[in-house]
Amino acid sequence: MDYSELAQSILTNIGGKDNISKAWHCATRLRFNLKSTDKANTEAIENLDGVITVVQSAGQYQVVIGNAVAQVFAVLADLAGLANPDTAADAATTTEDTGEKQNIINRFIAFISGIFTPFLGALAGAGILKGLLALAVAFNLMSTTSGAYKIWYSAGDAIFYFLPVFLAFTAAKQLKVNQFVAVSLGAALLYPTLVTVMTNSTTLHFFGIPVVPTTYTSTVIPILLAVWVLSYLEPVLDKLFPAAIRNIFTPLFSLIIMVPLTLLVVGPIGGLIGNGLASGVMAIYNFMPIGAGVIMGAFWQVFVIFGVHWTFVPLMMNNIAKMGYDPLLPILSAAVLSQAGAALAVFLKSRDQKMKALAGSSFVTALFGITEPTIYGVTLKLKRPFYCAVVGGALGGAIIGAAGTHASSFTLPSLLAVPTFLGHGFMGEVIGLIVAFLGGAILTYFFGFARQQQADYSVVSDQSDNTVMAPVEGTIIPLTSVHDEVFASEAMGKGLAIVPNKGTVTAPVDGTITAVYPTGHAIGITANSGAEILIHIGINTVQLNGQYFETMVKQNQVVKRGDLLTKFDVDKIKTAGYDTTVMVIITNTADYQMVKPTDATETSDNWILELQPKEIMEGAPANV
Repeated sequence: MDYSELAQSILTNIGGKDNISKAWHCATRLRFNLKSTDKANTEAIENLDGVITVVQSAGQYQVVIGNAVAQVFAVLADLAGLANPDTAADAATTTEDTGEKQNIINRFIAFISGIFTPFLGALAGAGILKGLLALAVAFNLMSTTSGAYKIWYSAGDAIFYFLPVFLAFTAAKQLKVNQFVAVSLGAALLYPTLVTVMTNSTTLHFFGIPVVPTTYTSTVIPILLAVWVLSYLEPVLDKLFPAAIRNIFTPLFSLIIMVPLTLLVVGPIGGLIGNGLASGVMAIYNFMPIGAGVIMGAFWQVFVIFGVHWTFVPLMMNNIAKMGYDPLLPILSAAVLSQAGAALAVFLKSRDQKMKALAGSSFVTALFGITEPTIYGVTLKLKRPFYCAVVGGALGGAIIGAAGTHASSFTLPSLLAVPTFLGHGFMGEVIGLIVAFLGGAILTYFFGFARQQQADYSVVSDQSDNTVMAPVEGTIIPLTSVHDEVFASEAMGKGLAIVPNKGTVTAPVDGTITAVYPTGHAIGITANSGAEILIHIGINTVQLNGQYFETMVKQNQVVKRGDLLTKFDVDKIKTAGYDTTVMVIITNTADYQMVKPTDATETSDNWILELQPKEIMEGAPANV
């Protein structure tokens, strides 16, 4: 993959650097806050090689890249002159903050996403390390009193113990307050002297006002509330002090006010909210554990699609901080593995080499908790495999919910998270994950493809004169879905469209070339059976004036099925900003009783259109 070319194409098609209000990336997506989404050419971006899809969710314009997202972002940030381009997942990489207004829900989801994204990988890695250590102890491979265990446990537990400090830093960045003052505030809550006093339930007094004995290690909500309050205090202090002394006195009075205010008011309120949320989650879970398993196992990936999954991250971390465990993470792992199973089935079943390669790579990444390439590139794209994965996740989730499995540490739901589920319900977790994986795989293998998809494309059984073969290799889509009103309205005739994998057009029938356009973007052919077929390469590609096209036939030339008609450069046409979708249209549709696609196909490496002359359908109702 040429990262420079891809980054430049994305930058151009999102409206250029002047249209970027904020840019960052997560594990698989480039995330933008655009000043105007109307300036973004989503269709052109989706057609770029290296782009899986584009998602607009939670007020963000998200370009799904996959595992190479960091490399693409680094080039894009350099091209756009963004701040801190070398910082992966930098949720505050901005040009200026003048983006479109968002509703409160989208702002909240974007806020949570921006807080956790920068260090989510470190959280996941630390959680897995703690799980592996628990596994080593369970199998008597290591003692909790050994030096190695204590050193590695400190490495795994540190980020959770000092979580308020990390959250203070990223929250301050989101709320645009002094990050180091916020970190100092978070660190004050974890200061050893205070922690010791609070742990011993000793009541401190601040000028006679009692401080509720509460520890804030590993907590989430109190520090977020504190930084939110700080975001209102800091501008007031900035106005009070002259510019000459502001850099010193604003931080000074921020700490003087915020540390006791947090210990006296904000922290206890945050603790009450956290306890309430934890109790609420457990009340729902205990009321219907199997139902909770079915719902979360089935719909977790749907939440991911819409970006609302971020709202569960602080909830799960709060559960672990308040109760020492979380019941949701084990269920979510079933949803993830069911997608991995579906991707494996597509890999085994598909005859399309591009889809096979994408399914194989996304299967591996899904096992490790990265499911966006699987969802957008494979299962959701083919639809049926996604539905099968939903069923597999629901089945596995129901078993895990019934078993009452708990996660002892936060990490990404995946196969790697299994060691964190040791303890009560562990065998139920193992069985549930197996059922989810096999359920997604088996259901997809047998029911995830239409009948024609399951056929061996190397064998063509129907060579009727009234059957049209695909002129290009690629993925079939309905003609009505193309981004051209004339073609989509079927005013020129019925047919279908193909998103091409290769830039070669071959004759779909035996016949005669009746139209060769000078620009090379379209060819007309009349079949020996009488069908008049227009092959139109791309949308608005006539504007290229023949650039990137090479016509291989002449007017009135007789051709056979499979003869080469035209070559075109898919990549360069996409880079120029044009949709490369190929339309195959029967322009004399009125001469036929029925023009319809053959059974739904995954790729176009077979027969695609069936034509039924009127005399064959005499007396039958019209269905053109």
